Amino acid sequence: MTQQKKTQDLYLNRGLSSDLMFLSGSPLSDRLLTESNNNMEFSIPWFSLAGGIVLGISCLLLLLLNGKIAGISGMLGGLFTRNRQDGFWRGLFLLGLMIGGWLTAHLLNLPIPKTYDASSVHVVLAGLLVGFGAAMGNGCTSGHGICGMGRFSPRSIVATLVFMATAGITVFFRLHVF
Repeated sequence: MTQQKKTQDLYLNRGLSSDLMFLSGSPLSDRLLTESNNNMEFSIPWFSLAGGIVLGISCLLLLLLNGKIAGISGMLGGLFTRNRQDGFWRGLFLLGLMIGGWLTAHLLNLPIPKTYDASSVHVVLAGLLVGFGAAMGNGCTSGHGICGMGRFSPRSIVATLVFMATAGITVFFRLHVF
């Protein structure tokens, strides 16, 4: 049995998602495995909570100070339009997302996954499908799920419900059918 298979089995036996396997060997992974081994009670995912709070505050500040919605597909799309008057803030926000992710991973000593099981064709196809879905839904999950839901936008509430239902169905088929 390969080391990857052993790690995957360990995660599944502890009730953790095998998608977190890329964290194996990191302090976060070791903590997750230790906590799940010691008790099966619910514990608050502090990193996720902190990330959600920071994300919510940044979206709120962008809306209050700039009057703009922090939908990532809209920001990225706005960089490639002919009217580039607001391209500077869009570029800074997107750059901040990338630098923030990299900085957090390095400060918390979390590994960044370097290999994927998908081929380049699958990755490109997935990216095109996500882009098509964001265009068809007039926004991406961040725009609808975070900003739109916070503004009680009916369109965003419906879109988020569709996103979540689709995700649930996809996980079911991935785990139980394919």
